[in-house]
Amino acid sequence: MFITFSSLYSFEGVHVSRFNIPHTDKLVHFTFYFVACILGVFFLRERTGGKMRLRKALLIMVLVTVAFGLLIEVLQYSLTAKRTGDVFDGIANTVGSFCGAMLTKFYFSDKRGLKWEF
Repeated sequence: MFITFSSLYSFEGVHVSRFNIPHTDKLVHFTFYFVACILGVFFLRERTGGKMRLRKALLIMVLVTVAFGLLIEVLQYSLTAKRTGDVFDGIANTVGSFCGAMLTKFYFSDKRGLKWEF
């Protein structure tokens, strides 16, 4: 819900910092979807009592977060007056999702020894 609200709400009139760092929004997009993918994998594993294999949970969450990120960009382009969809935002969303999945796989793989215990 946070990502949806943050992506579709117009923050016009809200005080913005005096610092203007180019492409900061891409870092924000990356971070949102990076965290969403990791939390989504945790959610899936928790809901199944640890029975869902990590690989399957990762695949599902990458597909869900990438699809959701692209849907949000389309909605920004077509439904909002003050927001605009951006291909580079979609790329940042996708890269964030993949990086979140890779980090999760790295830290929670059986080979690394950090098995997921419930």
